Amino acid sequence: MLNYRKIEPADDKYIAKIVRTNLEKFHLDIPGTVYFDPELNHLSDFYNNNPSKRIYYVALDTAGQIIGGVGIAEFDGIENCAELQKLYLVDSVKGKGYGKELLKIAEDWARSAGYQNIYLETHTNLSVALKLYEKMGFKQIKKPQQVVHSTMNSFYLKRL
Repeated sequence: MLNYRKIEPADDKYIAKIVRTNLEKFHLDIPGTVYFDPELNHLSDFYNNNPSKRIYYVALDTAGQIIGGVGIAEFDGIENCAELQKLYLVDSVKGKGYGKELLKIAEDWARSAGYQNIYLETHTNLSVALKLYEKMGFKQIKKPQQVVHSTMNSFYLKRL
């Protein structure tokens, strides 16, 4: 079972590194992705700013080291909808079911916050993630107008 907690300012640099390392590995360290978002270096500011609408969970190994995380925040493009954000893990723990576990944690929080849908945007380069989202009940949709990261090319929605 995964250990997790809410993000703290001291976690920001570790999560930013995990996100950027993953994007580099899949050739997504390009404009139009979160890679260049200045907010990536200060995620705790964003997620802790409006705790009734958003949260970021940091995943920890048994030694307390950060191994990944997942965020969920309001998405204005669809009624009563949250957006799944920045679900990334370090390579050494991939394939152990932690991504699925983090996704469930995020969904449970979204339900408790009153959201009825979860939206996500991703890229076809992240084929393992696409399979996870589809396995977990996400359905592909057309690109919403409110998409911020223009390089993303796959869009999903799940009714909670």
